[in-house]
Amino acid sequence: MVGLTSAAGLVGFLSEPDTELQIFALRKLNDEIDSLWTEVAGSVAEIEALYEDKAFPERELAALVAAKVYYNLQEYNESMVFALGAGKLFDIDKEGEFEETIISKCVDTYIALSAMYNPATPASNANQAPPQLITAFPSISNGATSTAAGLASPTTPFSHSTLPSRSLLSRQDGSTTYDPSLPGTGSTGVPGANPSGFSLQRENQKQLHAIIEQLFERCYKQGRYRQVAGIAIEARNLEKLRQAIVRASEDHTKGKSSTKDDSGEVGEELMEYVLEICMGVVQERTLRNEILRLILDLLSEIPAPEYFSIAKCIVYLNESSMASDLLCQLVQKADPESLATAYQIAFDMYDNSTQEFLKKVRKNLPSTSPQASGTPKAEQMEGDNGGQAAESDQLLQELDDSAGAPSSAINGGSEKQKPLTPEEQKAYESIGDILSGTKTIELDLEFLYRNNHTDKHILNKIKDSLEARNSIFHTAVTLANAFMHAGTTNDRFFRDNLEWLGKAVNWSKFTATAALGVIHRGNLGQGQKLLEPYLPKTRMEGTNTGSAYSQGGSLYALGLIYANHETVALDLIRHHFKEATEEVVQHGGALGLGVAGMATGDEGIYEELKEVVYGESALNGEACGIAMGLIMLGTGNIKALEEMIVYAHETQHEKIVRGLALGMALIMYGREEAADELVNGLLDDPDPILRYGAIQTLALAYCGTGSNKAVRKLLHVAVSDVSDDVRRIAVMSLGFILFRKPNSVPRMVELLSESYNPHVRYGAAMALGISCAGTGLDEAIDLLEPMIKDPTDFVRQGALISLSMIMVQQNEAMNPKVGTIRKTLQKAIGDRHEDAMTKFGSAVSLGIIDAGGRNCTISLQTQTGNPNMAGIVGMAVFIQYWYWFPLTHFLSLSFTPTSVIALDQDLEVPSFKFHSATRPSLFDYPPEQEAKVEDAPEKVKTAVLSTTAQAKRRAQKKERQQRRESMDIDPAPSTPKVSNTDDKMDTDEPAPKPEGEKAESGDKETDDVKATAAPEGLRKKMEKEKVGCELENMSRVLPAQLKFISFPDPRYEPVKKPTGGVILVIDTKPSESKTLMELKARKNIKPAAAPPNLQDRITDIFTGDRDGAAVGMGAGGAAEAAGVLNAVDEDGEGEEEADTPRDFDYYTSGEDEEE
Repeated sequence: MVGLTSAAGLVGFLSEPDTELQIFALRKLNDEIDSLWTEVAGSVAEIEALYEDKAFPERELAALVAAKVYYNLQEYNESMVFALGAGKLFDIDKEGEFEETIISKCVDTYIALSAMYNPATPASNANQAPPQLITAFPSISNGATSTAAGLASPTTPFSHSTLPSRSLLSRQDGSTTYDPSLPGTGSTGVPGANPSGFSLQRENQKQLHAIIEQLFERCYKQGRYRQVAGIAIEARNLEKLRQAIVRASEDHTKGKSSTKDDSGEVGEELMEYVLEICMGVVQERTLRNEILRLILDLLSEIPAPEYFSIAKCIVYLNESSMASDLLCQLVQKADPESLATAYQIAFDMYDNSTQEFLKKVRKNLPSTSPQASGTPKAEQMEGDNGGQAAESDQLLQELDDSAGAPSSAINGGSEKQKPLTPEEQKAYESIGDILSGTKTIELDLEFLYRNNHTDKHILNKIKDSLEARNSIFHTAVTLANAFMHAGTTNDRFFRDNLEWLGKAVNWSKFTATAALGVIHRGNLGQGQKLLEPYLPKTRMEGTNTGSAYSQGGSLYALGLIYANHETVALDLIRHHFKEATEEVVQHGGALGLGVAGMATGDEGIYEELKEVVYGESALNGEACGIAMGLIMLGTGNIKALEEMIVYAHETQHEKIVRGLALGMALIMYGREEAADELVNGLLDDPDPILRYGAIQTLALAYCGTGSNKAVRKLLHVAVSDVSDDVRRIAVMSLGFILFRKPNSVPRMVELLSESYNPHVRYGAAMALGISCAGTGLDEAIDLLEPMIKDPTDFVRQGALISLSMIMVQQNEAMNPKVGTIRKTLQKAIGDRHEDAMTKFGSAVSLGIIDAGGRNCTISLQTQTGNPNMAGIVGMAVFIQYWYWFPLTHFLSLSFTPTSVIALDQDLEVPSFKFHSATRPSLFDYPPEQEAKVEDAPEKVKTAVLSTTAQAKRRAQKKERQQRRESMDIDPAPSTPKVSNTDDKMDTDEPAPKPEGEKAESGDKETDDVKATAAPEGLRKKMEKEKVGCELENMSRVLPAQLKFISFPDPRYEPVKKPTGGVILVIDTKPSESKTLMELKARKNIKPAAAPPNLQDRITDIFTGDRDGAAVGMGAGGAAEAAGVLNAVDEDGEGEEEADTPRDFDYYTSGEDEEE
């Protein structure tokens, strides 16, 4: 049947009084509207009139035709309104562009209206923002008020009181990220989703809800629960979210979930998806907390709760009592699977929580409180009075901790606690050990020790290429050694290079001693003994206590060994810090206190640090300011902030102001909107150092959130502030905000990387390194490679460091450019014409790219996806190396071992293999550099003039003729050789070499060819390899490799999908004997013995007797380095030490004293 070619006749029927003709015209137009809408558009008013006529029998048909006309006119709001009026005639199951567009518009409108009627609610008491700053910015030291500072703000240098109309801050956000900061703007990111002045009649709203319900029901039938959950979250409709989660769980239990494709979800996967959306997309803190609390409330309604997702919610909400209740509930089930789940949750809590939170959880566990008070186990089970009193105290404490918290399904604590069985007692003790971090640190130390693949040839080449007498180069080698051996306990490099180590003076000695803390990080059992020779000692008359720099470095090292692990070491550092009188020792003690006591919120330590800051010592003040922030990390302590702001305006020392600025940023870690007032106040300050601190505060408060508001503010400051330091940190901070979205960072900083300002270019390079660390992202590498040749030395330095951070744990199979980048780093070190700053960056980069014996990556988020607090803090302090080199050691806090360590329910390490469904070479270690024998210098070809060559040939010819004449036998006639070199310049050719030497000398010529052929050869090798390999327990598994890991061994089944790190497995055959892995690290680490005589050790070093009995062949590098690092530098104190009585009748000569 041929379609209509004109709508003129049908349009005329619409004006007829006969209802039948009007209905006939509407039906025909509805069928042919896609081709006739241009003619019908002029008569749409008549169609609307038919819809509005309540007596017209086909009002819904008229509405549908009008909707299609407006759809073709691209008036989607009006089209949606009439489509809603069409009622059942608008079929959402029909596939077509019109239906899909209107459904999408209905969803947007539903989200906007629902968000308008469900505005943001205040945060709960448990997560309430800190009180507002009262006296934060009263009056600046130079007399200018904050208002005046705002009018002449350094971020608006052209005297604009408001931003230009097209500035980055004033543009409409076109991103699709959900940021419903205002009521009624739930779909702000969707253009046109919520037009101003648009409203729906009540009848249309009912139809809208009916369509949404139909849409949800269709999603339920198809198993697409994610779509429902996403719409409910964006619409702030938590009731719909609850309904989707419960429905998904019920359908999965009943077996009714028939998925149309792979997008179908079940209850556990939907819970994980909601958590992912909540943590990564929702940018409003209050809404996020409401969703997390909803998930906790659903525990009583979901048949099979997903405990790991629940634990993640509890950690984020900082509900310590709920965490202990969850662990108790799992332990009381007494089955192996529940016990293994409890252990796994405890491991995850340690990885994702602060020391303060973990301490509260341990306190609430039934078995820890009696042990902490020293009550023997027999007395706990004895007598009703004592036992009931202890139980009542614990219950009261739990009630106090959970006061005001909403009810949840986790009701592990009972009204009357029963006596613990031996199995429960053992389980709670094990959980306490896990929460204290001892078990995780011990396993990581064992993994790094067993799998150490450090290439010593690279480290030796760095040492040989850099002059040790130069302090910056000595520090660079020290840092490279520390990063390469981080956590491996291998300090042999110090033992093998004592002469080089002896050239360290002053702060180089401080940094070298602190490097022992990076190398032995996590060596909890031996850490204090290792550093015993270096720690400050009581000064006695006539004795020398050693160098103050090594003493300060030892306190810093002790803090690094026990980083983020509150133990007796914290008390030891605190004692030495209070007793110290030397500024250098106090400096190291402050840094050690901050690292070891991170996020403890200890008021006593904070007050002691504050007193030192008030002492107006610039050197100590900077370290103490940073340490104050580390102690109060993430607490948002308003009293501390006010004190730090006031003193920052009073002091005249820039170093103190810089330390306090970073300290304030650390205090506001993760506080998001609660930090806005502090950020705005500091940004208006005329002091560039405080504005620098404001940007750091913004970066740490919104780290990992991807907040559009924070990104816009950073970009605005990056292009408008008058201070180069502020602009540099503003660009760098983009890496902290967006490290969960590394793919978006290269596009964002692409133009900034070409800025005329070298500080902005450096910031762009570091932003790429921070956000893309360990990813090997090609887009980031393409931006950084041209910056290696930047005319500014510190830009080249930043580019090299960032490249190493991105390329950490990459091999030729994963990224073919890694070989070229490694050669570039080594070439920069050996280049005599390269600047010192670039060489420093190259040396540090070579340490970073092989971090932890090539077994660590740099990660700002944990294995479970939460922000890695220690890693973020370590990176934030590391970038301050721009001002102070010793802070570079903080980067070791960002090193995360890439391992899979399986433990059974007895917390033992079974010996078994798991499967990796990849070719072995794909994720293999990079090949070690071959140690080439140093080639003898080749003889340079000597140029010979043609006249000289001719004279030489004539002389040779004459000599041959004389020899023939002197012989009795006539010479045989010979054919003269035709020489065509008479007119050329001759050269003295070197003697021919054997074949082996020829191949060796040709290496340089074929380097480029090999570099090009290496990826091709590797590709051919991989094609021949068999897919799939078996890996031993406690092996290196890269993050990209985790999705290929499986556990085929039927005896050991993991309790959750492997995420890296410690994974609990259930032994399905516990009655059979099992083979355990021997922990080697604990046995092989030898504590450092104190040197028998300090002066004798120093004399032995300078006389070359380093292999004598005083050194000891069995001692480690830390022990042998003690004599060198404890030696007092050659200054006034050194001259006094030279007068120490010796077993001699005479004094050494002046020359010997100088030596």
